[in-house]
This record gives sequence, C-alpha cells and structure tokens, in this order.
Amino acid sequence: MKKILLVSSFLILLVSCAKQTQIRSIKVANINELNEAIKNCKPGDNIVLANGVWNDVQIKFYGNGTKEKPITLSVEEKGKVTIEGVSNLKMGGTYLEVSGLYFKNGNTPNNSVIQFKINNDSIANNCKVMQCVIEEFTQPDRDVSDHWVEFWGRHNELSNCYLTGKSNFGPTIMVKLEGNENINNYHQIINNHFGLRPRKGGPHGETLQLGNSDTSMTPSHTLVANNFFDHCNGEIEIISSKSNFNEFRNNVFFESEGSLVLRHGNYATIDGNVFIGNDNSKFIGGIRVINTGHWITNNYFYKIKGAEFRSALAVMNGIPKSPLNRYNQVTDAVVAYNTFIDCVSPWQFSVGSNISQSDVLPATEIRSARPERVVVANNVIYNEVANQYPIVNYDKVDGVTFKNNIINSENKSEVKPNGLKTKAISVTKKTDNLYVLNENINNVYNGFDFETITKDIFGNDRTTNNNSIGAIVNPVKENSVLIDRSKYGTNWYQVYRLKPEPKTFNVSTTEELKNNLKQASSGDTVSLKPGVYNISSSLVINKEINLVSIDKNNKSELIFKSENTAFEMHPKAKLKLKDVILSGNKNQNTFTTLNKNMSKAYDLFIDNVEIKDFKTVLKVSKGSFADSIFVANSIIKNCERGFMLNKETNDGGDYNAEFVIIKNSTFDAINEVVLDFYRGGYDESTIGGNLLLENNSITHSGTGEKDQILIKNRGIVNVEFSGNTFKNNPVKLIAILWGEKGQEPGVNTIENSGKIEVVKNLKLKLMY
Repeated sequence: MKKILLVSSFLILLVSCAKQTQIRSIKVANINELNEAIKNCKPGDNIVLANGVWNDVQIKFYGNGTKEKPITLSVEEKGKVTIEGVSNLKMGGTYLEVSGLYFKNGNTPNNSVIQFKINNDSIANNCKVMQCVIEEFTQPDRDVSDHWVEFWGRHNELSNCYLTGKSNFGPTIMVKLEGNENINNYHQIINNHFGLRPRKGGPHGETLQLGNSDTSMTPSHTLVANNFFDHCNGEIEIISSKSNFNEFRNNVFFESEGSLVLRHGNYATIDGNVFIGNDNSKFIGGIRVINTGHWITNNYFYKIKGAEFRSALAVMNGIPKSPLNRYNQVTDAVVAYNTFIDCVSPWQFSVGSNISQSDVLPATEIRSARPERVVVANNVIYNEVANQYPIVNYDKVDGVTFKNNIINSENKSEVKPNGLKTKAISVTKKTDNLYVLNENINNVYNGFDFETITKDIFGNDRTTNNNSIGAIVNPVKENSVLIDRSKYGTNWYQVYRLKPEPKTFNVSTTEELKNNLKQASSGDTVSLKPGVYNISSSLVINKEINLVSIDKNNKSELIFKSENTAFEMHPKAKLKLKDVILSGNKNQNTFTTLNKNMSKAYDLFIDNVEIKDFKTVLKVSKGSFADSIFVANSIIKNCERGFMLNKETNDGGDYNAEFVIIKNSTFDAINEVVLDFYRGGYDESTIGGNLLLENNSITHSGTGEKDQILIKNRGIVNVEFSGNTFKNNPVKLIAILWGEKGQEPGVNTIENSGKIEVVKNLKLKLMY
C-alpha cells in the first residue's frame, strides 16, 4: 500500500512539474523586449509588461495558442502599467488573451486603439481582451475618426473592461464584417462598463456599431450582454445594429441620451434589458425598430420621456424599395412581455413618416412604408400620474396587432386597439427604479413561437401555472436590483471617486488673478475684490473655473488689452463668470476657442455680467464643441458681433454647441448678427442642437449685417423663442424658424425690427 501511495505521489509531482514547465512567464521592460517575447512565444506563455509608462508603443501581438493553453499578454500590476502617447494594440492569430492594459493620455496613430487584426493575413480568432481600461484616449482633432475597439475575425471577446470619454468622430466599438472570414463571427461583448460618451454635436458618436450599411445583410451573431451603458450621450444611437442575428441581452442603459437602434439588418433579439431615464431629459430613449424579424422581449423601461426617435418604443416607417443605407420597412416583429413604468407616450409608430416633406426631399427619401405584421402582446404600461396618450401614430397603424396589453389609465390616443385594455393595476417599489406588479396577470396571449419565451427579466421561469404580462413574473427575490454596478467593468479600476473640496482664492491685483488662475484646481473659485484689473494678455481657461466678484453690487472690472482674445478656451474648459464687467478695445474677442486640437467639449456660463467693446463675443473654430453656453441677466453692448457658432459648414450634420440658452439679457448696438448657430445637412442621428431665447431685449443691432437677419439658427432642431423685445433693429428678418420641427415664435414685442418668419419645410443638403 505504501509503495502504491509513493508511486502515485511521484506521478502527481511529475504531472505538476510538467504543467509548470509548460507555462512560461516572460517579464519585459521595453518595446524591444516585448517584440522579442512575442516573436518567440509559444502556447501557454504569459508575457508580462513591467510597471511604468509605456509611451508611444504600437504593439503587434501575434501567435497561435490553443484553447487549453492560450498565449497571454498581461501586466505586472493592474493600474501601474499605462499605455500612453501615440500607441495602440493589434492582435493576430488564435487563442490570444490580453488583460490589465490601461490606455490614457494619448491617442491611436491610426483607426483603432485595440484591433482584432494586424493585417488581412493576420486576423484574430478566438481571442480575448479582458480587464482593460481606455480612458479619454481620444484624438486631438475631434473630426478625426477612429474606433477604440475594432472587431475582426470570429469568436473574439471584449469582457470586463471600462471605456470612457471618447469625444471624437467614430463609434467606440466597431464590429467589421467585410469578407467571409469576418461574418458568422459570434463575437461576445460582455460585462463591460461603458462610461461617459460625451455629446458630440453631430453623427458618428455611437458607443457600439455592429456592421455598416454595405454589409448589413450579412450574418454576424454578435452577443452584447450584461453591459452597463452609463451616460452614453454621443448621439441618438447608443447601439447601432447593422447586421443580422445579433443578440442584446441583460444590458443596462442608464440615463443615456439615445436608443438601442436596429438600424439595418434583421432578426435581432433584444431581451431582458433595462432602460433608465429621469425627469430632467427628453433625450433619453429606449428601442428603435427598423427592418424585419426582430424579437423584443422582457425589457424594462423607466421614466423614458423621449419622443419620436427617442421614445421608449419607436417603430419606424420605411422607404419603399429602400437602398441599403436608408430605412427598410418594419415587418414580422414581436414586442412582448415588456414593462413601461412612468414613460411618456411609450409606443410610437410610423416614426419618421415624412410625406409632408415631399417638396424638399427626393422620392427616395420619403418614408411611407408602414410597419406590417408586427405583434405587440403581453406588455404592461403603468404611470403613477395618468398618461392618457400611450400611443402616438404618425401614420396609420394598420399593420400592428395588439394582444393582451394592459394600461392603468384611460387610453385617449387616436389609436385605441382592443388589445390594449385599461385595468386598475397596482405596483410596489422594490428597490431603486424597480416597480413590480402586486400580482401576476396570467391571462397571456400565446402567439406563434411564444413558448420559446421561457424566462423573465430576472431569469425566473415562465410556466403554464406561473406567468404574467410584463417583464417580471412574481415572486421576485428579496433585494432584487435592476443595477448592480459591481457586475460591470474591471475589478481593479476605481470608476467613482470623491472630488476634492473646491477652494476659493481672493485676489485684489492683476498678478494675483493670473497666478491663481494657473494654480487653481478644477472646480475652484477666484473671487475678485472691487476694483479695476488691467490685463495685457489672454487668460487661458483649461479647467473648471468660477470667476466672480466678491461684491455683486460693486462689480470688478476686467479691462483687456490683449491682442486677440480676452479668454482662450481650451478642451475641458468650464468657465463660470458671475457679477463682473468685461471691457475690450474693439480689437479682440471676448472668448475664443483654439484654432485646432479642441479634442473635448468646453462650457461657458455668464450670469449678471456686462460685456462691452469687443469685436466678437464668442468666436469658435471648426471642430470645437460647447456642451452648454448659458447667458442670463447680462448686458452685451457695443460689439461688432455676438455669439458665432457657425463653423461646421460642411453640411454633415455637425454643429458647434449642444445647448445655447440666452435669457433675461440685453443686447444693444451689436453691429452685425447677435447669434449665428448653424447645423447643416439632412441628418437625424443627433439631438440637433437646442436654442432657448427668452425674455431678452435686443436693440439698435444688425446695422452692418449683410444677410439682414438678426438671429441665425439654421438647421437647429429644438428652438424656443418667446418673451423677447426687439426694437429699432434695421433688418428684414429677426429669425427664420423651422415649422416642420414644431418651431413657432411665442409672444414677442417687435418694433421697427423686421419679422420672425416660419418656414414649414427647410431645405437641407442630403448627406447620403
């Protein structure tokens, strides 16, 4: 017996030693050592990047591992190895795994940061990228396009990663399908945290795009599951599915200004996803449906307030005989077992119907093909405050069948199907944002293939004896939550960090002002003691700064003698001016962005400020973008021109600011245009800009304006224009409003100042 035990122990030791000899850990300290290690790597090898900054490195990771013995590229300590400068990673081969990389303080030299392909002869298959971070690794020029992760090949995976802060042109994640070696790919995008995708001010700001219009009829089979989309606000399409047979399961879309869009391609599955809105934004959307054969089941929508393209459920009209890059008709879709809580008009059909624009659009752009053979069944709509218009229709809804849907208030919509019944139902709040029916409503419609819907959103069984309309079947487990942030992203990067307490610097001289602006941290306040500050050079703003007068009744005056501009706005600048006077000498601008490399958005807030004797109040560059420009309770006078947000003139749907709010302010003696806010191109992939002009007084302005228009807002989609007074402005037009977008002037006082004109259908340049 002892002999047998001795032999067994010896054999176990031999096997253990053999395994250890098969796994080599190769630590490398620079790019040359890394390249040598990659060149000689074998299945089972682990290449380890030493701690430190890896600057300006273009890594080509290639080799052929096996399922049992992949070749891995990892780091000595997660968080202590950073990839910076002009750097990227390309992978080619089989069974390669990458983990722990942290991209920051730089940008890719070409079209992707991480690419599952080195070249057409070296494509990745069965490869994984895990536990990695890409943080603001964005191009200096926002107009330069790239992707942070680009999928090629088959059976590749991005998992447990954190990506945040992409502000330039192009989707964050791109799945490529050109070539047979890249279709039927079965990629997996799982358990990731997609952080802030800032508003881009134009199209091509998706977080995920699966294929493109040219390959939209090819099978992809990509799985997007268990991801957290956290304030992904790049454009109207958070996810743009442009290929066939993709699956979107159990993702959370949290306060993200856009929708999961089935843009091209067919037969998608959207199951078990959560869409969380709030009371503050009309731009947070849900699911938008185009094309054929989709199944939309077990999804939960909370406080989605968007309309049309951003409604909780938007089913579009298509273009008859549509080309690949436009809108195919919706057919043979199923929308079943979904829950809509406190959503505004959650079901909107024939969205995008534009027959009324036939005068300004070609026939190939007219969306007149209504949805056909669409089943909407076993859904629940509940609103704490009665919402009596759950359905909005932009055309006839004769191709949609409604079965066994329940709403808790009277339906006064134009569409009143028998399959949407009013019933006194009640719900209980279980945890944050989670409301559950107090009892199952098990009188469900059993449509074709409905027996395949066997689970609810929490994975509970739907059985003959225990089923319910809506996304949730009782009983719900105690402490069930819609969002468990610990499930997403890496296990080492701290996403949520406490900000340091802001400081206040009191200054009384110009030199103190300049020094404290440089030394201040983002969020700090520089308070000006009463007096005059003569400033001979531009003040650079490259962080969040509050510049205020200590005594608002005795405003400090900043007199600028700088050559070009008073304030030079850099990327990530957030300047808040309050209770100050800004004076120029007619030769410089008040605020100017950099001429190039405005890689990230800036903000400008002006409250109770007097601005006088400048050339242009705000002059921007092409590629610059302001998230918010806010002017209130201020006086702007004796300037050549006002706010010039008009440099995106390529008519590609881009624009220079998202929110422009001007209220309770006075403009006097502005020689040319008061505001020029431009967005060109027939495009619907953006919010489209927002302008609020309210309770302002504009006098003696526009004398030198050659176009005879005082306020230009061409192509801006969301405009509110009321309560303003226009006196003695020698122009033909105050403004032109876009009637097709519902723009109309409120009550304004106009004396000797031209008129406000409303144009029903604005003719725009086609982008496609």
